[in-house]
Amino acid sequence: MPVSPARTAAFAVVRRVFESGAYADRALRAELERLEDPRDRALAKRLAFGTVQRKGTLDWAVERLTKGHLEHQVRAALWLGLYELLFSGAGQHAAVSAAVELAKPSPGHKVVNAVLRRVAREGVELPDDVHPAGAAVRHSHPEWIVRLWWQALGAQDTRRLLAANNEPAESVLRINPLVPVDAAELPPGRREADALVLDAPFDIAGSELFARGAITPQSRAAQRVSLMVDPQPGERVLDLCAAPGGKTTHLAALMGGEGTVVAVERHAGRAAALEQTAGRMGAHNVVVVHGDARADLDHPALLEPFDRVLVDPPCSGLGTLRSNPDLRWRMTPEIVERLVAEQDALVAAARARLRPGGVLVYSTCTINPGEERVRGTAREQTLPHRDGTDGFYTARE
Repeated sequence: MPVSPARTAAFAVVRRVFESGAYADRALRAELERLEDPRDRALAKRLAFGTVQRKGTLDWAVERLTKGHLEHQVRAALWLGLYELLFSGAGQHAAVSAAVELAKPSPGHKVVNAVLRRVAREGVELPDDVHPAGAAVRHSHPEWIVRLWWQALGAQDTRRLLAANNEPAESVLRINPLVPVDAAELPPGRREADALVLDAPFDIAGSELFARGAITPQSRAAQRVSLMVDPQPGERVLDLCAAPGGKTTHLAALMGGEGTVVAVERHAGRAAALEQTAGRMGAHNVVVVHGDARADLDHPALLEPFDRVLVDPPCSGLGTLRSNPDLRWRMTPEIVERLVAEQDALVAAARARLRPGGVLVYSTCTINPGEERVRGTAREQTLPHRDGTDGFYTARE
C-alpha cells in the first residue's frame, strides 16, 4: 500500500528535526510546499507536530517494546505509527501499514510491524502523573521543566499545563488599524479588541489581507504586551530585540502612526525583514536600528531619551510549547542560565535610555520564575491551560 503524501511529509519532518537538528516549523514549511491538497497539509502538520511533541512518551514506549539498536529510519517510523495509534485516533490498519512502509527497505520494518500490531491489540499503559517523573513521561516533557512548574505552580496546575501544551495552539491574527479593512473581508472568528480568534483554519501569511498589511499572526498574549506599554501618539518609544516585529508594529498602530518607535535588532537579516514588515503594515513611524541593544549605540535615533521602553529579550520560550513542538527538547537549564544574564544586561541598557519618569515594560514568552527579571508595579502572567493563549510574563515599572 502506498504511503499517503501527508504521512510521507510528516515522516520527513520528524527525521529532519531529530537527526539533523532542523527546526520543526521550518522543516514542515519545506514539506508543505510539495503538497497541493489542503487536507494533506493539515494532516501533515498534525502528525509531524504531534509526533515531535510526544517524542518523550513515544521513545519511552519504544524502549519498552523493542530490544537492541534501531536505525534512525525505523525509530522515526515507530514514533509516527505509535503517535497515530495512541494519540491521533487514526485507523489502526492505515497507521500500521504506513509506518511499516516508511521503515523499508530496512529489515527493521518487521520490528515496526510486530510492535505496532501488539500496541493496536493491547495498548500501552503509561505512568501515572502523580509525581514529576511520571508526569514527564505521560505528558512528554523533559523532567527538569516538569519539576520547575511543579514547584512554581503546584501539581494540579502543572498537570493541566502539560496537557494543554500538547494541544493545538489557537489561531489568532491581529487586525492592523493603520491599513483600512472592511469587516466583511475578515475570516470568521471571535473579536477581542484588535485580536481575532479564528473559527477555522486560515492561511494568514498566504492571504491578500496579510500581503497588504491589514492583518498579521500574533497571539492574544503577545498583543497584551503592547497594551501594557500603552504608547501615546507623539511619544518616543524604544523596542529592544524587536524582530520579527509583531510588537513593534502593534506599538506603532496604538500610536496611530504618530511619534516614533525605534526598533533595535542585532541580526542584520532580521533587521532588514523588520523594515519590510513595518513598511507593509503602514507603520511609517518605525525606525529600525541594526545593532546590539546592550552596546553603547550611537545611532541618531537613540541620542535622546525615551518616554517608554519595551524589553522583549531572548528567553526560554517555555510559554510557547504548543506552537514550537521541538523547543521542549532543545531548551536546557544551561541555556536558560545564559539567557538570564543576557536579560539582565538588556534591562540595564533599557533603563539607561529611559527618560526620568518614563515607563519600562519587560516581557518574556516563558513560564519560568527565574526569568522574571523585572517585578515592577504591575505584573501579568498568562497560562495556556487557564487563558487559552501563550504563556507570557509581563511587568511594568
